[in-house]
Amino acid sequence: MRKLFIFILLIAFVVLFVLYLPKDAPGHIERGPNYEAAVDTLVQKKLDYLQENGIDILVEGKSLRRFGYRLMLEEGTKLLASESFMEDIMGCSVIRYKNGEVKVDRARTSLDYSSSDIKEAEDGEIYIPISDYIDQLGYEVSFSFTKDYVDFKNTDNNNYLPDAYDMRDYGRVTSVKDQGSWGTCWAFSSLGALETVNMPLEELDFSEDHMSINNDFSLDLSEGGDHSMSIAYLASWKGPVYEEDDPYGDGESDSSLTAIKHLKEALIMEDRDDKKIKSAIFKYGGVETSIYMEMPYGDSSSEYYNNETCSYYYDGEEGPTHDLVIVGWNDNYPKENFAKKPENDGAYICKNSWGEKFGEGGYFYVSYEDVNICSQSIVYTKLEDPGNYDNIYQSDILGWVGKMGYNSESAYCANVYTAESDEVLKAISFYATGPDTSFKVFVVTDYKDMSSLNSGRKEVGNGETRYAGYYTVDLNQDIKLKKGQKFAVIMSIKTPGSERPIAIECDGGERTEELDLTDGEGYISAYGEVWVRAEDEEANVCLKAFTDKDR
Repeated sequence: MRKLFIFILLIAFVVLFVLYLPKDAPGHIERGPNYEAAVDTLVQKKLDYLQENGIDILVEGKSLRRFGYRLMLEEGTKLLASESFMEDIMGCSVIRYKNGEVKVDRARTSLDYSSSDIKEAEDGEIYIPISDYIDQLGYEVSFSFTKDYVDFKNTDNNNYLPDAYDMRDYGRVTSVKDQGSWGTCWAFSSLGALETVNMPLEELDFSEDHMSINNDFSLDLSEGGDHSMSIAYLASWKGPVYEEDDPYGDGESDSSLTAIKHLKEALIMEDRDDKKIKSAIFKYGGVETSIYMEMPYGDSSSEYYNNETCSYYYDGEEGPTHDLVIVGWNDNYPKENFAKKPENDGAYICKNSWGEKFGEGGYFYVSYEDVNICSQSIVYTKLEDPGNYDNIYQSDILGWVGKMGYNSESAYCANVYTAESDEVLKAISFYATGPDTSFKVFVVTDYKDMSSLNSGRKEVGNGETRYAGYYTVDLNQDIKLKKGQKFAVIMSIKTPGSERPIAIECDGGERTEELDLTDGEGYISAYGEVWVRAEDEEANVCLKAFTDKDR
């Protein structure tokens, strides 16, 4: 990969005619004294250009340009890959430590980098040298400097997962907690998974009390909840807050507390796929999921639980009743360890919320063959400091409650907001209601009436999502707004197989009694031409906008 391939050949031909000097024999040429320096100069200029403007990244010949991944080039063709590229595309586990060191794991390869090896970009993303280890990481790389791309080709059939993995071995989990007699396992599993996102670089203890009381849903602590409530609470900047500021168990909560982190992305895996679940744990953190738990609490017994081996396997017909966090797996965990023996070996390692006296210090093993485990799984992938944006504009405090559309996998939606000060529109967020969703983002900066949604819109972003979930999209340009200026954010969205691709806040029964349809101005459309007011259809559009102060 250290050869410059086509580009070097091109340079060689140019220099051949420009810098070679004729000898005595007619038609014979030789290199001039400045040949090598000229080649080095031209190559370096090309590399400098690529470093500044970006080089297209191909995987198996397919461009990833629209997904925004970047590489760094140093000392010729020495590659540094971004953390997100190594996780999302190469299948690596990238673990950052407080002292600046970084560990990269992939299958049976484990690489340790010192802080001096790592480059950090202005946006905080780190870049890791991979040229010397590319074959160990399961890839080979080729360059084209005439077409400005680098192509990654996988060499190990994407077998990037080890047979066993335990986040506890890498300091990637927080302490086990006890939910007591309350029906708050959903909050413990959500925040337990959320706490792992930036570990061990950053270890935080979030308040389950605050999430379970200050979520705007009409449920008390004994009625339980689910991940949709957790995501809505986090996406609306209600939380998370520190556990020490709102301790669990007193039945009271301080609603004036502000979020110490902002959620940017949460993936919802709706179908069981063990490789995807393991990959999420390996690359991103704990996975929130549910099982049917016959035992009401840890001091009880069940025919499905082996107290001696701390293992659980349910093969009945009941649906999920208890939330937990998956923190690892073991493909070779013996089937003989279960009270009811499944057909095959293998188990997920799960963190429970019944205190350390339950199971193996609060953890237990759930068979791969459990009928409910991972039937739906949530992984929180992007969590940032609260300064990532200054302001949030929203009308969907309860988040994704229902769906709307026109019996088609495609539709348009929009929300209109009024700038509260001189600001810069930086990003939007939305829910993808199914996998493989594609979208485009538009902005209208001078909104007057519904007709502005057609005549004044400007495209400012686009992309695709692999899973259902909550996503934040940074715009490809800054949009300046003046105080009092009405503006609209618009999305065209396509979710294969769906008849209603638009996520909405709407009446969802008793738990949504606090639904407020007076706080928004939303619109929906089949083709982006004729629009209908969403509130007239008893719904708010789940489409938020984020701004910074215009300093």
